[in-house]
Amino acid sequence: LLDQILDHWFESEPLKATLATDAVIGAMASPHTPGSGYVLLHHVMGELEGRRGAWGYVAGGMGALSQAIAQAATARGAHIFAEKAVCHVLLGRDGEAQGVALQDGTEVRSKLVLSNASPQITFLELIPQEQLPKDFVQRIRQVDTRSPVTKINVAVDRLPSFLAAPNARNGQPLPHHQCSIHLNCEDSQLLHQAFTEAAHGHPSSRPMIELCIPSALDPGLAPPGCHVVSLFTQYTPSVLAGGRSWDEQARNAYADTVFDCIEDYAPGFKASVIGRDILTPPDLERIFGLPGGNIFHGGMSLDQLYFARPAPSYSGYRSPIPGLYLCGSGAHPGGGVMGAAGRNAAQVAIKDFRHL
Repeated sequence: LLDQILDHWFESEPLKATLATDAVIGAMASPHTPGSGYVLLHHVMGELEGRRGAWGYVAGGMGALSQAIAQAATARGAHIFAEKAVCHVLLGRDGEAQGVALQDGTEVRSKLVLSNASPQITFLELIPQEQLPKDFVQRIRQVDTRSPVTKINVAVDRLPSFLAAPNARNGQPLPHHQCSIHLNCEDSQLLHQAFTEAAHGHPSSRPMIELCIPSALDPGLAPPGCHVVSLFTQYTPSVLAGGRSWDEQARNAYADTVFDCIEDYAPGFKASVIGRDILTPPDLERIFGLPGGNIFHGGMSLDQLYFARPAPSYSGYRSPIPGLYLCGSGAHPGGGVMGAAGRNAAQVAIKDFRHL
């Protein structure tokens, strides 16, 4: 249990609760949920530029990372078709992958197909079900994709000034503005209570908030004096109590709750807001193809990791369709900006390609 791990190493409840947030990020789970300790490990494994457990910020935003990968690929002869949705995977007489068909009717022929879409989209939408083993389809349908995350992007006309560390007179970012700021995380019980509310279909009344100000590190993201604030918040159920969906009123009511909480820590925050973009779990699914809004393409619980990701006997990136490989977050070792699943899948595909 995560509680036992944290109690063994730390005494301070605010420190334990702050560390506990990385054990429940993207998970419909509480710090008291068995197995949550692994999610914490997943977020601190590895290293960045020789520093163990460190995370980095991508200058220009996360899209800059995608562009860097794209440029490396095109430099080696790859052709990239952006804004071209895939309709289905083309199959040969023996059920092997032979390329993909795009929604505009274009067919792209290939001996191998690698999908970094979720297992649900890859196998339940892009492949005829009769081509797949029934137990495999059932397993993919049963993957726990519940997500508690609502992401709110905010534009502000001045830097938030926190009561605990007021801004400098010149309004320039201070060291804490360049870090991940955790709010409503003073006590693990607060996180558990926030989870319990969502488990009953109610958005948390005191949500867990992870606040980042990318423009404090990357000034080009906002006009002079202004900033962009990224709010990663939990817990919000995909479907509200009573089967209600997330309409505009529900979206704004939850965002107002989040902003009221930030206001308690940083008075004047609400008055500084120029605009906001609210992405609930259904929005994250609709816009980004994340099943259930889950940022990891499926829960990172122990029953959905390692040899069981995305399904037992198919954790090695190959799929029941010869020539079709899974290389996204739904494959081993799961989500996070590390590229491990893609690198591993590419190595398996290259090995197979030599024998085609």
